[in-house]
Amino acid sequence: MNYGGIPEKFSNRKDSKIVVIPVPYDETSTWIKGADRGPDAILEASANMELYDIETNSEVYLKGIYTAPAVKEKASPEKMVAEVEKTVKEFLEEDKFIVLLGGEHSVSIGSFKAFADKFKDLTILQIDAHSDLRDEYEGSENNHACVMARAKELCNIVQVGIRASDVSELKSVKPSGMFYGYTLRNNPHWMNQAIDQLTENVYITIDLDAFDPSIMPSTGTPEPGGMLYWEVLDFIKLVNQKRKIVGFDVVELCPNSVDKAPDFLASKLIYQILSYKFSNQKA
Repeated sequence: MNYGGIPEKFSNRKDSKIVVIPVPYDETSTWIKGADRGPDAILEASANMELYDIETNSEVYLKGIYTAPAVKEKASPEKMVAEVEKTVKEFLEEDKFIVLLGGEHSVSIGSFKAFADKFKDLTILQIDAHSDLRDEYEGSENNHACVMARAKELCNIVQVGIRASDVSELKSVKPSGMFYGYTLRNNPHWMNQAIDQLTENVYITIDLDAFDPSIMPSTGTPEPGGMLYWEVLDFIKLVNQKRKIVGFDVVELCPNSVDKAPDFLASKLIYQILSYKFSNQKA
């Protein structure tokens, strides 16, 4: 499957500006399993999208969107992270814009490492329900619960929408870069305040449990009180206007056979972010 069901003319590796990298990994998740089926579900749903984006009056697929072979390393979290890092670096060397598809959130660590090597003035912007700041969990520093602890070792981080955290993680929180979910609804200025904490280059990591379970029930750990679709997109649109988005990932889709709407939300979210990134039109 290729993202968007795009014809070969606009989905071959050589000519495509954008690369989608699936990583169907779900070995460290601790509750609802199935995130390894997330990439295929997103790709399947994406084939049913309209490829014209109304808001930006653009067809971003014309830039070329190549879907790479999936990273299938599952021997250990550490080996998976290394393989993701290697794959992402390969495409960065080809000057591609990269979208990583999880899988559980641990797949992002390898991408963080590759981007931090290439972009020295980098912030990793996390949109998520969980702070993921444990130094290690269940014997691994590359567990899904440790993602932002690893990010923090590499560069500046900003965390948005967080609604769940272990008390042990509080010592690792940077207050100026933490925007808890409960504070967003009473703060009309939070978007600009978060952007003020970003450096010039921004990599966005989106755990789909950032969204409210009313629109995104298909995650491994659905947390109540989440963000809504246009709220997230308005924020990302503003980030795109004021900073340079250099890549992003979308992780933690745990698809179910009954409700396909979350799969489509994830695929459409990716396309709209790409439309913002590559459209010349100011939103």
